[in-house]
Amino acid sequence: MVWFGIGAGPAILTAFLISFFPIMVNIATGLATLEPELEDVLRVLGAKRLDILLKVGLPRSMPYFFASLKVAITLAFVGTTVSEMSASNEGIGQLLLTAGSQSRMPLAFAGLVVIGVMAMAMYELFSWVERHTTAWAHRGQNAS
Repeated sequence: MVWFGIGAGPAILTAFLISFFPIMVNIATGLATLEPELEDVLRVLGAKRLDILLKVGLPRSMPYFFASLKVAITLAFVGTTVSEMSASNEGIGQLLLTAGSQSRMPLAFAGLVVIGVMAMAMYELFSWVERHTTAWAHRGQNAS
């Protein structure tokens, strides 16, 4: 609140920071799964380090990216709501805080339901994008 004030800025920053680290750790894990033998073969065939990263490493880490993205999006909703509770005069977090202090429990539960529905909708959206961009990575599942 001291650095970024009150409003949407702290909520967006909180969502970004909560989402950034799980995504980066999973992408690094995906890149680390590249077998040394495959990298050796590609180098013998004349591939440079950047070629290996762009043509093999990043596509291979996409399932890891989408797995972390689906986790991060739900965490981002929680972080944004908490941030709105402490450093905002609008948003669902502020609505929850106000409704709770006024003992308006139906309104508070409605806010929680809205947050849950938005998080599930974003999760399903990223699942759909994952199925259509990384269908090659999933064995025995319907890729449609």
